[in-house]
Amino acid sequence: MDFLELKAHAKINIGLQIKNKRPDGYHNIHTVFQEVALHDVIKIQKQPHGIDISIDWPGIPTDNMNTCAKAYLAAKEIFPNLGGISLTISKKIPPGAGLGGGSSDAASVLKGLIQLYDLSVSEKELFGIATKIGADVPFFIASGTQIGNGIGDLLKPIYKPINGFYLLVIPDISISTAWAYKAIKKHLNKNLDRPNFANYFERSKLSKAIFDNDFERIVVPAYPKIGEIIDEFSAKGAFFTSLSGSGSTVYGIFGDEAKAKQAESIFQKQYRTILTKPTNLN
Repeated sequence: MDFLELKAHAKINIGLQIKNKRPDGYHNIHTVFQEVALHDVIKIQKQPHGIDISIDWPGIPTDNMNTCAKAYLAAKEIFPNLGGISLTISKKIPPGAGLGGGSSDAASVLKGLIQLYDLSVSEKELFGIATKIGADVPFFIASGTQIGNGIGDLLKPIYKPINGFYLLVIPDISISTAWAYKAIKKHLNKNLDRPNFANYFERSKLSKAIFDNDFERIVVPAYPKIGEIIDEFSAKGAFFTSLSGSGSTVYGIFGDEAKAKQAESIFQKQYRTILTKPTNLN
């Protein structure tokens, strides 16, 4: 096998609690990751050595700062004789929007390398490599619906995703993740004993509590447009709405496709919108 074409799916965060800052500079979190059908397409071709990257989205680096290059180099540390790859990436997941596009692309490259070069890698080794690349990369190795703890690398699957039509609204706002974590620090000592999201998923009726995202405390005051979108989602019939990660994407979940499309027709007059669904619905 010399060529692969893979889908790298996006994610949203269903609820996000920021726990505390760790000695390594990361923060411990508690969240539910949900993989959705929105995806990039990655074409991977064998080449003698090194990695070459072509992306159809301006502004994304194609050097060793790219997460896919980091994935390749991390794999090569484990397999020094690993051959090269050429990547052609067709982007559909907007970068910097809290949807995990870069991490998903990196996870897909790791999976592609294993297939192309028939690498013998245990699940533990694969997750170890993924964690070195970025905090969200292990989730995209696991995929589906996962409770995420630690920096997002301690995962536990949930086998019953929230059914519905997921409308993503992406305003033209760039929110620095580094800024968001720095700004949230004054809230870290409050409400430390909050409930575990997994308990809510075990109930027959979900609570809005699982959609609480700590970043909304600092993002909404700094970017009032985000708060307006959240309020508008509720007014348009979404049964849940929240910020994904530190933003800027806001999502609403609708039980009715017609209502979701009607809301999209209104939102898209001002914002980029994407209507999608969970990847793992039965």
